[in-house]
Amino acid sequence: MFSSFAKDKAPKATPAKPKPAGSQPATSAPKGKVDTPAAAPKVSSNYTEMKVLLHQRLLDMINLSAIDKMSPDDFRREMGEMVRELLLEENRALNLSERTQLVNDICDEVLGLGPLEPLLKDDSVNDILVNGHSQVFAERAGRLELTPVRFKDDKHLLRIIDKIVSAVGRRVDESQPMVDARLADGSRFNAIISPLAVDGPLVSIRKFAKSPIHMDKLVSFGALPQAVAVFLAGVVQARRNIVISGGTGSGKTTMLNACSAFIDGAERILTIEDAAELQLQQLHVARLETRPPNIEGRGEVTQRELVKNALRMRPDRVILGECRSGEAFDMLQAMNTGHDGSMTTVHANSARDALSRIEQMVGMAGMDLPQTTIRAQIASAIHIIVQVARLGDGKRRLLSVSEITGMEGDVITMQDIFKYQRVSTDEDGTIHGRFVASGIRPKVMEEFQARGIRVPDTIFDPSNDLEAVVSRDG
Repeated sequence: MFSSFAKDKAPKATPAKPKPAGSQPATSAPKGKVDTPAAAPKVSSNYTEMKVLLHQRLLDMINLSAIDKMSPDDFRREMGEMVRELLLEENRALNLSERTQLVNDICDEVLGLGPLEPLLKDDSVNDILVNGHSQVFAERAGRLELTPVRFKDDKHLLRIIDKIVSAVGRRVDESQPMVDARLADGSRFNAIISPLAVDGPLVSIRKFAKSPIHMDKLVSFGALPQAVAVFLAGVVQARRNIVISGGTGSGKTTMLNACSAFIDGAERILTIEDAAELQLQQLHVARLETRPPNIEGRGEVTQRELVKNALRMRPDRVILGECRSGEAFDMLQAMNTGHDGSMTTVHANSARDALSRIEQMVGMAGMDLPQTTIRAQIASAIHIIVQVARLGDGKRRLLSVSEITGMEGDVITMQDIFKYQRVSTDEDGTIHGRFVASGIRPKVMEEFQARGIRVPDTIFDPSNDLEAVVSRDG
């Protein structure tokens, strides 16, 4: 019927006769609020049922092994013919736009991630949050909104989850109901299913830009001023160790990617992550990723084991996607033993909290070390802490750049170099503020001078406008 793409026809089914309905655009949530399900646009469940039914019938008709040999255009053309024939058999009357939408949806079911595919293709969407089969939220410009996307039922959603995790060699089932994975485009994926998820499977997808966001873009977004970007570039080029701290969704990974762009292309970089999502642009990058246990509970490879092994692979710099546990101890060892310029991220609400978190994580390594010894290791290993946050208006900003200066007694000493000061908040929740210098000339400037890195001293003068000082002083 359709060359090698189609198999023999499947027997005709006799389902109920649903009426298709087109999707409506999602409505934006009011500032500072999230839409309630009652305010969401409605999508006919009959259309979803028809789409899933036709998808199941098409799976019986098509030769799946032939799909990989076909171009996307050829696949859609032949799929359109088969859908048209099935609609005639089922006596369903659809106009051209409705049939085109149906073909696109079915192609997404066969080749993509079903109902999630349009959101994944939408560059304005940053996060996708699925609360069971009937409720899908999307974040645009820092605001959550309820979308018209729906799954037929929890089984339909579970099939999409399984399709994602199996593609990267992971699994999710009752014995292992939580999973972290990544999509083909590098987006971070997390799912949790029954029995832990009470009201249906929960999915969180953190999308990343298809092209890496460089520091210049962050400056244009207002995340930080050019003067601070120039300083951070100097810190990376001077091979100082950096910790980027912030809460969930604050932009830690984006800032880490932006800072890594200043690493010399001649250096060997090793990245270690739970789910590979860093987008380094250098040529000599070796990427390592953890592995969960198999169905028998064996074969797990943790971040700590990868950090230990990475030190035997002759890295110039080690970049740890995120410190969560005992790997913090091995990361500090790397920073203290010749792998200058290494970077990592931690979850913390302030630069001082980041130091406390790292101290606690070193304790998780099982080393019975005195508190003073651990703090001395931290003070020696880490040079700069960059604090980022997502503010109430949804915008991500750098809040502070702090320098570790040493120890006084058993306390790690630290000084702020730049800070973000909130000035006012509009009625719609928009936050206004400015970046200011503390007036302290950091110790790292001595390293800049020794390496010939030009950073104007005027950026540390609190009376200067950080937005203009670099362009004026070069």
